[in-house]
Amino acid sequence: MSVDEGGAADGAAPRGGSDPWKVAFVALLVVALVCVVTWVLLGSRLLVVRDVAVTGLDRMSPQEVVSAVDVATGTPLVRVDLDRSRARAESLPLVEEATVRRGWPATLEVEVVERQPVLAVPVGEEYRLVDGDGVRIEDSKTRPGTHPVVRVTGEVEGNEAVRAAADIVEAAPDSLIAQIQLIDATDPGAITIALGNGSTVEWGTPEGTADKSDVLRVLLREHPPEEGRVYDVGTPDLAIVR
Repeated sequence: MSVDEGGAADGAAPRGGSDPWKVAFVALLVVALVCVVTWVLLGSRLLVVRDVAVTGLDRMSPQEVVSAVDVATGTPLVRVDLDRSRARAESLPLVEEATVRRGWPATLEVEVVERQPVLAVPVGEEYRLVDGDGVRIEDSKTRPGTHPVVRVTGEVEGNEAVRAAADIVEAAPDSLIAQIQLIDATDPGAITIALGNGSTVEWGTPEGTADKSDVLRVLLREHPPEEGRVYDVGTPDLAIVR
């Protein structure tokens, strides 16, 4: 037996070489797997929308959201446009935010955050409960005890004064909210708050809500509210009581 210069014996198969049949088999196997996966995801009836599950509702019915999302039963889950479905859910007036997910193997999951009333706006003899964007949530024939009344000018929805008043309520401590009788935001640059015990808060502009709330909390503790007392927190660093 002779040995060539590279050290390989005559007639022996070279080491390190690949079997072309094995390569072809692996390639065919990969293609077959890709085809199967593609068929399961897009063409079969195994992973399609059979149910739209809606959570987070209180004031709305699940069917309202299902109708808005508008994804037909039988649609392959992988083909559902989640962003489009979310936008359609959020187009509903009472939906503040929505999240849409694929719930394998056959459910489209829609999680909703409903708008919540923050303020009450007098409308004739009734009160309209609105959120911070001025969106109408519901109506009340009596003055609500849990939502401060706000007075604004112009359209309520999208009103910057409503947003400012809502920011005040959301940042204020519960002890203060319980005392608020009226937030007068007819002049957004000179907002005032009437408290139930006859005292007044001169809030000023909508800016600095957090700082003003902190200062007011201290002033209320050190100088308890009483008839005719005024808390001026328009400039938090120079707040005064008179």
